[in-house]
Amino acid sequence: MTIAHHLGFPRIGANRQLKWALERYWQGQITQAELYEQGMQIRTENYTQQIKAGLDFLSVGDFSWYDHVLDMSFLLGVIPERFQSPSPDIDTYFRMARGRAPQGEDTFASEMTKWFDTNYHYIVPELSEQQLFTMTHHKLFDEIKEAKSFNKKIKPCIIGPVTYLYLSKVKNPNFNKLSLLKKLQETYLEILTKCREEGIEWVQIEEPILVLELDPAWQKAIKETYDFLQVKDLKLLLTTYFGSLGQNIKLASTLPTAGLHIDAIRGQDQLSEIINLIPQNKILSVGIVDGRNIWRTDLRKALAILKPLHAKIGERLWIGSSCSLLHSPVDLNNETVLEADIKNWLAFAVQKLHEIATLAKAFNEEEASIATELTASDAIVVAKSESTRIHHPLVKKRLKDITSDMTQRKNPYSLRKIIQNSALNLPIFPTTTIGSFPQTQAIRSLRKDLKSGKIDEENYEYEIKKQIAYAIQQQLELDLDVLVHGEAERNDMVEYFGEQLAGFAFTQNGWVQSYGSRCVKPPIIYGDVFREKPMTVKWITYAQTLTTKLVKGMLTGPMTILCWSFVRDDQPREVTAKQIALALRDEVIDLAKNGIKVIQIDEPAFREGLPLKKIYWQDYLQEAVLAFRLTSSGIPDHVQIHTHMCYSEFNDIIEAIANLDADVITIETSRSQMELLKAFETFHYPNDIGPGVYDIHSPCIPTVDEIVALIEKATQFIPITQLWINPDCGLKTREWRETRLALQNMVNAAKMLREKQGVIATEKVR
Repeated sequence: MTIAHHLGFPRIGANRQLKWALERYWQGQITQAELYEQGMQIRTENYTQQIKAGLDFLSVGDFSWYDHVLDMSFLLGVIPERFQSPSPDIDTYFRMARGRAPQGEDTFASEMTKWFDTNYHYIVPELSEQQLFTMTHHKLFDEIKEAKSFNKKIKPCIIGPVTYLYLSKVKNPNFNKLSLLKKLQETYLEILTKCREEGIEWVQIEEPILVLELDPAWQKAIKETYDFLQVKDLKLLLTTYFGSLGQNIKLASTLPTAGLHIDAIRGQDQLSEIINLIPQNKILSVGIVDGRNIWRTDLRKALAILKPLHAKIGERLWIGSSCSLLHSPVDLNNETVLEADIKNWLAFAVQKLHEIATLAKAFNEEEASIATELTASDAIVVAKSESTRIHHPLVKKRLKDITSDMTQRKNPYSLRKIIQNSALNLPIFPTTTIGSFPQTQAIRSLRKDLKSGKIDEENYEYEIKKQIAYAIQQQLELDLDVLVHGEAERNDMVEYFGEQLAGFAFTQNGWVQSYGSRCVKPPIIYGDVFREKPMTVKWITYAQTLTTKLVKGMLTGPMTILCWSFVRDDQPREVTAKQIALALRDEVIDLAKNGIKVIQIDEPAFREGLPLKKIYWQDYLQEAVLAFRLTSSGIPDHVQIHTHMCYSEFNDIIEAIANLDADVITIETSRSQMELLKAFETFHYPNDIGPGVYDIHSPCIPTVDEIVALIEKATQFIPITQLWINPDCGLKTREWRETRLALQNMVNAAKMLREKQGVIATEKVR
C-alpha cells in the first residue's frame, strides 16, 4: 500500500491549551501533575485527529513543552553546568529555555535562534569540549508507551545526530565540533535500540541540514553516522525538508536507511533525479502537501506529480507533508467568521491530514474513489484564479513606476549624521526601547470589547490614548532618551498592519507556535497589497504631544510582514514585497510630514528570509535591501531611520545589513553575550548600532553592572560614538514591574558609562 503519514503535528492545541497551561505553571497556579495532564490531553486530541484522517502512523515525539531541539538536548543529557541539579527535571528544562522556573535558581537562558528559514525559534544546544552524551531523560519513551494504547503503528520523530551537532555551539571557535560525533553516535544508537525494544518498526530521523551546501567533512559525517546507526529490524526514514537536496542528492539517496523523505513543495526540482537514484529496496516519501503555508492542495496537480513516481516504484511511494505541520494553524473548522470564498481556499493542519490521506487513497484504491474530492478541488482552483478580489491594476502600475532614486536618501549617512546630531540633540550612549510595552489584560480586554461591540470606536480610542499616556509617563520617569508610544493599539507587529492594508485576510484561531508559550497569528496575503489610509500616524503624533522628548514612529518592515504572513502563491514573493514596501513608504512619508523625527522600521525577519542555499543569497538580499530602502527613502535627512533585528545569525550578511542604510540598527546580543558583534572585528559598520543588553524573553532582571559589562564588551568592536543602549526586543510579553526595574538599570548603566567616558566623548558625539 501507499503509506499516508505526516512529519509532525502542531503541539499548541486547537485553542492554545499548551500556552495557557505553561504560563499558569510558570506563575505557580497549577502543579506539575496538572501540567502533565494538559499535555496528555493535547496529545490525545492530536492522535485522534490522525486516526480520523486515516493516516497509517501516529507521529510521536512531535509534542514538546517548549522546543523539540531542547527536547533532544535533554534526551542526550546536554545540560550546561549552570542549569545542573541532582536530578534534572522539567524545571531544569524550563530554566534552560527561559532562565527561570518554579524550582531552581534564576540564571541566563540558553541562546535562541531561528529554525532554518522559519519563524520558529529553537534553543541552541551548548556543548563543551569534553561533552558527554548520556540518555538521561525518558519523555520520548513515555510518549511511545502512551501512544500504544491507540492501537496504531507508531513513528517516533527525532532530530538526527548530524543536524543536532551542526546546530550546536561550542564556546571555543577553534574547536572542531565533529570530534564529538563518535560519542554522539553511540548515544543515538542507544536511543534507536530502545525504540526497537519498545516494538517500533520505523523511526523518522530528521537531517534537514542535507538541504544545505555541506562541505566534505559534514558530508562524510552523514555517511559515517548512518553506516553506524544500524539496529536490527528497525527502519530509519531519513527525513529532509525546507528545500531540495542539491549537491547532497546522491549521498542522501544511497545512505543505508530504509527510506528517504523529500520536500516536493520547496524541492520539486529534485524529483526527476531522485527517482532514478533511489535504490530498489528503499521507500521514497514525497512531501506533496505544504506544511508551511495554508493554501489548499491542488489535488489534481499533486496527482500529476505523484503518478509517474508511483508508476516507477509502486508501493514504495509514501505520501506526506513537506515538513512538520508545526508551522500551520491547527484546524480551519475553528474559523467561523472568515469570508467563505477565502476560507474555501485554505487548509490548516487537520485539513492537511485529510489531503494526505486522500492522495494516498487514489493509489490504494482507484482515482475514481476520490472523484468528489477532485471535483471540489478543481472548482476551488478555478474560483481562486478568477476572483476579482486578488488583482488591483493601480498597484501593478505603481510597481512599474518605481525608479532608482526612490531607494536613495538625499545624502549619505556621514552627512545625515551631522544633520541628525544637530536636529535630535541626543547624549552619548542614547537609550531607547524597541517599541512595545507590556500588553496588559486591560489592553487585551479593550480590543476584545471593541470587536464584540461592547464599546464603540470613540471610547476605544479614548482608552488607548490613556494607555499611551501611561507608557510615555513611565518612560519620562525612567529618563529614557528616545521614547515610544508603547503599541497598546496593536495585537501583533504584523497582524496589526495587515488589518489596515488591502489584500490581507485574518483568522480568529490561526495560531502558530513561535517558541514556548509564544504564539503568533499570521495574516493571509491573498491579493495585491496597498495602503487605504494612514495606519499609525494618529497614535504616534498623539504620543509626541505629551512630551518634548523624541517619540519614535514604529512600523514593521516589508520583509518581516512578508515572512511572517502566509503569502499568496500565485506571484513571486519579491513582487509582493515591493507592494508592501510601497504601502509602508506612504506611512513613513506621512509620519515625517507630521513632525516625527525618528522612525523605526523593524526587520527581525530579514535574515530569516535568506534562502538556505548560498547560491540564491545575492538575489534575495538585493530584493530585501531594495524593499527596505523603498520603504525608508522618501523623507528628509534630518529624520532618523532605525531598524531592528533579533534572534538570528547576522554575521554572514553584515554587508547587506549595512546596505539597508538605516541610520541606527538595534540587534539582539544579550543571550549570545555580544557574540554577534564579532563580525565588526573585520567589518567596519558605518552607521549607529544598539546591541541589546536586556534579554526580554527571560523574566530575569539584568543588573547595572551586567549591562555596563556588556556595553563595554561592545566598545571593543564599535566606537562609542556609534553605540545605543536598548533591550533585545519589544517588551509586550513582560510585566510592568519587571520592565521598569530592567529599564531603570539600563538607564543607570548608560549614565554610568557617560560618566566614565566624560566630556571628551560627549564632544565627539556632537
